[in-house]
Amino acid sequence: MQTDQLHTGTLYVVATPLGNLEDITLRAIRILKESGAIACEDTRRASILLRHFDISGKRLISYHNYNEPRAISQIIALLEEGDDVALITDAGTPVISDPGYALLHALHDRGLQVIPIPGPSALTAALSACPLPVNNFFFAGFLPHKKGRKSRLEYLAALQTSFIVYESPFRIMKLLDELSNVMEEAQIFVGREMTKIHEEYLTGTIEEIRQKLSDGKARGEFVVIVHPPGKKTIKPEEDDADHH
Repeated sequence: MQTDQLHTGTLYVVATPLGNLEDITLRAIRILKESGAIACEDTRRASILLRHFDISGKRLISYHNYNEPRAISQIIALLEEGDDVALITDAGTPVISDPGYALLHALHDRGLQVIPIPGPSALTAALSACPLPVNNFFFAGFLPHKKGRKSRLEYLAALQTSFIVYESPFRIMKLLDELSNVMEEAQIFVGREMTKIHEEYLTGTIEEIRQKLSDGKARGEFVVIVHPPGKKTIKPEEDDADHH
Protein backbone atom coordinates (compact mmCIF):
# COMPACT_ATOMS: atom_id res chain seq x y z
CA MET A 1 0.00 0.00 0.00
CA GLN A 2 1.41 3.38 -1.02
CA THR A 3 1.78 6.07 1.61
CA ASP A 4 0.73 9.64 0.85
CA GLN A 5 4.10 11.46 0.69
CA LEU A 6 2.44 14.84 1.33
CA HIS A 7 2.04 13.86 4.97
CA THR A 8 5.18 11.78 5.52
CA GLY A 9 8.80 12.48 6.26
CA THR A 10 11.87 11.77 4.15
CA LEU A 11 14.78 9.49 4.88
CA TYR A 12 18.07 11.20 4.02
CA VAL A 13 21.05 8.91 3.41
CA VAL A 14 23.85 11.17 4.64
CA ALA A 15 27.54 10.58 3.90
CA THR A 16 29.83 11.57 6.77
CA PRO A 17 33.65 11.87 7.00
CA LEU A 18 35.91 8.82 6.84
CA GLY A 19 38.14 10.43 9.43
CA ASN A 20 38.90 14.07 8.71
CA LEU A 21 35.88 16.02 9.90
CA GLU A 22 36.59 18.82 7.40
CA ASP A 23 35.33 16.50 4.66
CA ILE A 24 31.67 16.83 5.61
CA THR A 25 29.50 18.81 3.20
CA LEU A 26 27.53 21.92 4.09
CA ARG A 27 24.37 20.16 2.94
CA ALA A 28 25.06 17.19 5.22
CA ILE A 29 25.39 19.50 8.23
CA ARG A 30 22.12 21.24 7.37
CA ILE A 31 20.24 17.97 6.95
CA LEU A 32 21.57 16.62 10.26
CA LYS A 33 20.43 19.82 11.98
CA GLU A 34 16.99 19.79 10.39
CA SER A 35 16.14 16.09 10.72
CA GLY A 36 13.96 15.07 13.61
CA ALA A 37 15.94 11.88 14.27
CA ILE A 38 19.25 10.34 13.25
CA ALA A 39 19.68 6.62 12.66
CA CYS A 40 23.27 5.50 13.24
CA GLU A 41 25.38 2.38 13.74
CA ASP A 42 27.00 3.55 16.97
CA THR A 43 25.28 6.29 18.97
CA ARG A 44 28.53 7.13 20.79
CA ARG A 45 30.44 7.79 17.58
CA ALA A 46 27.49 9.70 16.17
CA SER A 47 27.38 11.88 19.29
CA ILE A 48 31.04 12.85 18.80
CA LEU A 49 30.32 13.92 15.22
CA LEU A 50 27.21 15.87 16.17
CA ARG A 51 28.92 17.68 19.06
CA HIS A 52 31.72 18.78 16.74
CA PHE A 53 29.18 20.54 14.52
CA ASP A 54 27.11 21.90 17.42
CA ILE A 55 24.13 19.69 16.64
CA SER A 56 22.19 18.83 19.77
CA GLY A 57 18.81 17.63 20.97
CA LYS A 58 18.47 14.91 18.34
CA ARG A 59 16.81 11.57 18.87
CA LEU A 60 19.42 8.91 18.03
CA ILE A 61 18.20 5.55 16.78
CA SER A 62 20.67 2.68 16.99
CA TYR A 63 20.54 0.87 13.66
CA HIS A 64 22.89 -2.03 12.89
CA ASN A 65 22.80 -5.59 11.58
CA TYR A 66 21.69 -7.06 14.89
CA ASN A 67 18.60 -4.91 15.48
CA GLU A 68 17.42 -4.15 11.94
CA PRO A 69 13.77 -5.25 12.24
CA ARG A 70 13.14 -3.19 15.38
CA ALA A 71 15.06 -0.15 14.12
CA ILE A 72 13.29 -0.24 10.75
CA SER A 73 9.93 -0.25 12.52
CA GLN A 74 10.96 2.80 14.57
CA ILE A 75 12.16 4.69 11.51
CA ILE A 76 9.02 3.89 9.50
CA ALA A 77 6.85 5.06 12.39
CA LEU A 78 8.67 8.40 12.53
CA LEU A 79 8.47 8.92 8.77
CA GLU A 80 4.78 8.12 8.70
CA GLU A 81 4.25 10.65 11.48
CA GLY A 82 5.85 13.29 9.25
CA ASP A 83 9.34 13.44 10.76
CA ASP A 84 12.47 13.48 8.59
CA VAL A 85 15.17 10.95 9.51
CA ALA A 86 18.87 11.07 8.61
CA LEU A 87 20.69 7.76 8.16
CA ILE A 88 24.43 7.82 8.84
CA THR A 89 27.09 5.17 9.25
CA ASP A 90 30.23 5.18 11.41
CA ALA A 91 32.18 6.62 8.47
CA GLY A 92 31.57 7.29 4.80
CA THR A 93 28.46 6.64 2.74
CA PRO A 94 25.73 4.48 4.31
CA VAL A 95 24.44 1.26 2.71
CA ILE A 96 27.71 0.59 0.80
CA SER A 97 29.03 -2.43 2.74
CA ASP A 98 27.12 -1.06 5.74
CA PRO A 99 23.59 -1.64 7.11
CA GLY A 100 20.78 0.00 5.17
CA TYR A 101 19.57 -2.17 2.30
CA ALA A 102 16.73 -3.74 4.28
CA LEU A 103 15.58 -0.29 5.38
CA LEU A 104 15.60 1.12 1.83
CA HIS A 105 13.70 -1.92 0.57
CA ALA A 106 11.06 -1.51 3.30
CA LEU A 107 10.63 2.19 2.55
CA HIS A 108 10.32 1.51 -1.18
CA ASP A 109 7.54 -0.97 -0.53
CA ARG A 110 5.67 1.65 1.50
CA GLY A 111 6.20 4.44 -1.00
CA LEU A 112 8.26 6.50 1.44
CA GLN A 113 10.79 8.94 0.02
CA VAL A 114 14.57 8.40 0.21
CA ILE A 115 17.05 11.12 -0.81
CA PRO A 116 20.85 10.70 -0.88
CA ILE A 117 23.14 13.38 0.51
CA PRO A 118 26.41 12.47 -1.25
CA GLY A 119 29.86 12.92 0.20
CA PRO A 120 32.82 10.88 1.47
CA SER A 121 33.17 7.25 0.38
CA ALA A 122 36.14 4.97 0.95
CA LEU A 123 35.49 3.32 -2.42
CA THR A 124 35.57 6.46 -4.55
CA ALA A 125 38.37 8.03 -2.50
CA ALA A 126 40.62 5.03 -3.18
CA LEU A 127 39.70 4.91 -6.87
CA SER A 128 40.52 8.59 -7.29
CA ALA A 129 44.09 8.07 -6.05
CA CYS A 130 44.78 4.71 -7.69
CA PRO A 131 47.46 4.63 -10.45
CA LEU A 132 46.24 1.26 -11.73
CA PRO A 133 43.63 0.99 -14.53
CA VAL A 134 40.16 1.46 -13.07
CA ASN A 135 38.24 2.39 -16.23
CA ASN A 136 36.15 -0.66 -15.36
CA PHE A 137 36.01 -2.30 -11.96
CA PHE A 138 34.01 -4.69 -9.79
CA PHE A 139 33.27 -3.76 -6.18
CA ALA A 140 33.19 -6.83 -3.93
CA GLY A 141 32.95 -5.16 -0.52
CA PHE A 142 34.03 -7.33 2.42
CA LEU A 143 34.99 -10.94 1.73
CA PRO A 144 33.57 -13.70 3.95
CA HIS A 145 35.58 -13.95 7.16
CA LYS A 146 36.10 -17.70 6.90
CA LYS A 147 34.11 -20.05 4.69
CA GLY A 148 33.85 -19.03 1.05
CA ARG A 149 36.86 -16.71 0.81
CA LYS A 150 38.80 -18.93 -1.63
CA SER A 151 35.89 -19.44 -4.02
CA ARG A 152 35.01 -15.75 -3.88
CA LEU A 153 38.56 -14.72 -4.80
CA GLU A 154 38.65 -17.30 -7.60
CA TYR A 155 35.43 -15.79 -8.96
CA LEU A 156 36.88 -12.27 -8.80
CA ALA A 157 40.10 -13.37 -10.48
CA ALA A 158 38.11 -14.94 -13.32
CA LEU A 159 36.44 -11.59 -14.08
CA GLN A 160 39.70 -10.30 -15.58
CA THR A 161 39.00 -6.75 -14.50
CA SER A 162 40.17 -4.62 -11.59
CA PHE A 163 38.25 -5.38 -8.42
CA ILE A 164 38.01 -3.72 -5.03
CA VAL A 165 37.63 -5.27 -1.59
CA TYR A 166 37.49 -3.87 1.92
CA GLU A 167 39.62 -5.60 4.54
CA SER A 168 40.35 -5.29 8.25
CA PRO A 169 43.85 -5.01 9.78
CA PHE A 170 43.34 -8.49 11.26
CA ARG A 171 42.97 -10.18 7.87
CA ILE A 172 44.98 -8.02 5.45
CA MET A 173 48.07 -10.27 5.54
CA LYS A 174 45.84 -13.31 5.07
CA LEU A 175 44.26 -11.60 2.05
CA LEU A 176 47.67 -11.01 0.49
CA ASP A 177 48.52 -14.69 0.92
CA GLU A 178 45.20 -15.69 -0.65
CA LEU A 179 45.70 -13.33 -3.58
CA SER A 180 49.11 -14.89 -4.20
CA ASN A 181 47.45 -18.25 -4.61
CA VAL A 182 44.90 -17.14 -7.20
CA MET A 183 46.73 -14.40 -9.16
CA GLU A 184 50.35 -14.17 -8.04
CA GLU A 185 51.42 -11.61 -10.68
CA ALA A 186 48.64 -9.12 -9.95
CA GLN A 187 49.37 -5.47 -9.21
CA ILE A 188 47.59 -4.04 -6.20
CA PHE A 189 46.88 -0.66 -4.66
CA VAL A 190 46.23 -0.35 -0.95
CA GLY A 191 44.75 2.62 0.88
CA ARG A 192 44.70 2.55 4.66
CA GLU A 193 43.57 5.02 7.31
CA MET A 194 42.29 7.27 4.55
CA THR A 195 41.93 10.97 5.47
CA LYS A 196 43.33 10.22 8.94
CA ILE A 197 46.70 11.14 10.51
CA HIS A 198 48.46 7.95 9.43
CA GLU A 199 46.91 7.59 5.97
CA GLU A 200 49.05 5.73 3.46
CA TYR A 201 48.79 4.59 -0.15
CA LEU A 202 50.88 1.74 -1.53
CA THR A 203 51.14 0.30 -5.03
CA GLY A 204 53.10 -2.72 -6.24
CA THR A 205 53.13 -6.47 -6.54
CA ILE A 206 51.53 -8.60 -3.86
CA GLU A 207 54.96 -9.47 -2.46
CA GLU A 208 56.06 -5.82 -2.41
CA ILE A 209 52.95 -4.80 -0.50
CA ARG A 210 53.37 -7.71 1.90
CA GLN A 211 56.89 -6.55 2.72
CA LYS A 212 55.80 -2.95 3.25
CA LEU A 213 53.00 -3.99 5.61
CA SER A 214 55.06 -6.54 7.53
CA ASP A 215 56.85 -3.79 9.49
CA GLY A 216 53.95 -3.24 11.86
CA LYS A 217 51.97 -1.21 9.33
CA ALA A 218 49.01 -3.58 9.05
CA ARG A 219 46.81 -1.19 11.00
CA GLY A 220 43.58 0.59 10.21
CA GLU A 221 40.88 -0.25 7.70
CA PHE A 222 42.05 -1.13 4.19
CA VAL A 223 40.71 -0.59 0.68
CA VAL A 224 42.46 -2.97 -1.73
CA ILE A 225 42.30 -2.55 -5.51
CA VAL A 226 43.54 -5.58 -7.46
CA HIS A 227 44.52 -5.34 -11.12
CA PRO A 228 44.77 -8.78 -12.80
CA PRO A 229 48.03 -9.81 -14.49
CA GLY A 230 48.18 -9.40 -18.25
CA LYS A 231 45.26 -6.97 -18.35
CA LYS A 232 46.21 -4.03 -20.54
CA THR A 233 45.62 -0.42 -19.64
CA ILE A 234 42.76 1.17 -21.57
CA LYS A 235 44.03 4.18 -23.48
CA PRO A 236 41.97 7.36 -23.10
CA GLU A 237 41.06 7.42 -26.81
CA GLU A 238 39.78 3.84 -26.52
CA ASP A 239 37.48 4.72 -23.67
CA ASP A 240 34.31 6.40 -24.91
CA ALA A 241 33.17 7.28 -21.37
CA ASP A 242 34.25 10.87 -20.95
CA HIS A 243 32.04 11.55 -17.96
CA HIS A 244 33.46 11.96 -14.46
